[in-house]
Amino acid sequence: MALRDTSRLICGLVLINAAGIQVEGHPVVDVATLKPDELSALSFHNPAAFRVDPATITPEQVELRKANLRTLYVYDQGQGMGDLKLRRRLRRVSIPVLVVWGESDRVIDPEYGRAYAQAFPNARFELIPEAGHLPHIEQPERLLPLVRGFAISSRTTV
Repeated sequence: MALRDTSRLICGLVLINAAGIQVEGHPVVDVATLKPDELSALSFHNPAAFRVDPATITPEQVELRKANLRTLYVYDQGQGMGDLKLRRRLRRVSIPVLVVWGESDRVIDPEYGRAYAQAFPNARFELIPEAGHLPHIEQPERLLPLVRGFAISSRTTV
């Protein structure tokens, strides 16, 4: 969206533990192959705090997970969750970018996040301690001030 916004309606971009580029030596875990407890172990700094008792999962939640996985397959398109050309194209994004990463992310490691930030000409990388792949769930009190501050500063630079 930031690459195609010629009207300058987008004044800043925030990426939180995002997949999309390919970074050699830093593969994105294929979450579709994981059982829920395996995914949780990779996704959270403290998986025990977010453990879900399988007996409490409703049929609707099972269907939602399946739908989410089908959506991931559409995004993947056989590229391993990474667009071969995207990283090069990000150099053309002129707006400010905030790339935020959970320090304990084992789905997509922090070095991948640093590479993502470096692909943009005007990006800042922030690492959130005691957070995994889902810092908005594990550490919202650390994430939200970063996003809020970035939004305020991005709005004033346009």
